[in-house]
Amino acid sequence: MTRLLPGALLAASLLSACASAPKSTAYFLPDQVRETERAFAQTMANRDFAAFTRFLAEDAIFFEGDSATRGKQRVAQAWKPYFEGPQAPFSWEPSVVEVAASGNLALSSGPVRDASGKTIARFNTIWRLEAPGEWRVVFDKGTEVCNCEPRISTQAVIPAEPLPGPVELPQAIEPEALPDPATAPLATPPSGN
Repeated sequence: MTRLLPGALLAASLLSACASAPKSTAYFLPDQVRETERAFAQTMANRDFAAFTRFLAEDAIFFEGDSATRGKQRVAQAWKPYFEGPQAPFSWEPSVVEVAASGNLALSSGPVRDASGKTIARFNTIWRLEAPGEWRVVFDKGTEVCNCEPRISTQAVIPAEPLPGPVELPQAIEPEALPDPATAPLATPPSGN
């Protein structure tokens, strides 16, 4: 009985430690990022430039094509013209959200639509968790959507005309007709002289 007591005490302490550990919030992080992205997009719809800048990390990098704008203040200044005027020139909505196993980085991606609702691009945003529940944009890059023709032809395939007459196929070489590799002479490389 006394031999079982230390093991029982250890098991009880481990169980109580597990029971009192805080529940992981990793399950809820994608929803948190999705809602943050939606709130970020709403700043454009609401024409609220000050709210837009609050979502930017101090070291944010936004790409336009192959050029990068670095730092919160520069990104904000580059985006300020989009907030001028009564109507937002575009909108965006997350369709994909992934959170890194560390729980402090996330990707959100989705369509960008012009004022008429036509999809004109796709955004890709990397978020960093800077405080509990406070995600900030660290990278943002949009990509154009392709308005190209489908790669698979939708035209009917017309079968080729049959060949006239019988077709003669080459005869297979019987293995017995091949030289024996054990007794065949070795090829001599040509002389370079």
